[in-house]
Amino acid sequence: MANDPLVEIRTSPHIRGTPGVETIMRNVVYALLPICAFATYQFGISALLLIAATTTACVLTEAFFCRAAGQASTVSDFSAIITGLLLALTLPPGFPLWMAAVAGSVGVALGKTLFGGLGRNVLNPALVGRAFVQAAFPVAITTWTPAFAPGRFGEFIPSTLTAPFMQPPDVTAWARGAADGFTGATPLAQWKFEHLVTGTTDLFTGMTAGSAGETSAVLILVCGLYLAVRGMLDWRIPAAVLLAAALAGEGFHLMDTARSPGPLFILFSGGLMLGAVFMASDMVASPVTPLGVWIYGALIGFLTVIIRLFGGLPEGVMYAILLGNAASPLIAALTQPRVFGTRRRG
Repeated sequence: MANDPLVEIRTSPHIRGTPGVETIMRNVVYALLPICAFATYQFGISALLLIAATTTACVLTEAFFCRAAGQASTVSDFSAIITGLLLALTLPPGFPLWMAAVAGSVGVALGKTLFGGLGRNVLNPALVGRAFVQAAFPVAITTWTPAFAPGRFGEFIPSTLTAPFMQPPDVTAWARGAADGFTGATPLAQWKFEHLVTGTTDLFTGMTAGSAGETSAVLILVCGLYLAVRGMLDWRIPAAVLLAAALAGEGFHLMDTARSPGPLFILFSGGLMLGAVFMASDMVASPVTPLGVWIYGALIGFLTVIIRLFGGLPEGVMYAILLGNAASPLIAALTQPRVFGTRRRG
């Protein structure tokens, strides 16, 4: 009898432990891998090398700063890998690799380490890196190449292997030769500057040019659903972003059909879907209050439409999310729920 196992009986509540940071981050990597695979299938070996370059730069930069600070390495928590993957998915597939490495290093150094590391960053590190290269290399980051080019697995996009600090070659002739009728513009740019609207089916499935991982809305939604079902993504944030963008797009479309292309195009074009699901929902840079997450998401969705319609650039997701990140502490402070048994402060 003395060796019989004891049965421990406890009263409710029975609280199950939440997954740790490493588990959550690892599952985010799992969710991003199908998007990376589709980007490679769509744009070829240049996209694969782009993903490898940004991820390697982020990991090495994180390891360097941990070592310089005399701290234990945090590379194993997968956060640097997520930054690298997301950064690559927001860049043109033919983006020069050395520029991509710079973006990864800057994203981790300025967007994460400068604030004290994981859990303290105010802004999304991947978008910090992209914002830097958008300012530093404006031509390269707005140079697009066709999707599903016949030779994409046997040759690089000419600009991919550009030497550091050298001018990338003009890929216009290569792009037109790789895909008949390719205009060198994304669906957003075609609408912004030529008033041409891409079909909803092509946008939804990813049959268009664009950044490496932003084209297939349906794939991004499925991968985001995986995280939401597992409780590793606050579904209210992407829902608020997309709902606000759709309502704003529909409102402007009703007021001026020539200026606004309508809510479906707004939702499925550009980086809105990727930004809403994987970037706006950053647990560190977003509020956690029940009302705050809806306000935060709605702000990002509305700002995206405003920048797209009235700004000089065709895309506005990056700036909208960064502005939302900056406003997140204020939103959280203003939407703190009332403590049970106390009066709400005036």
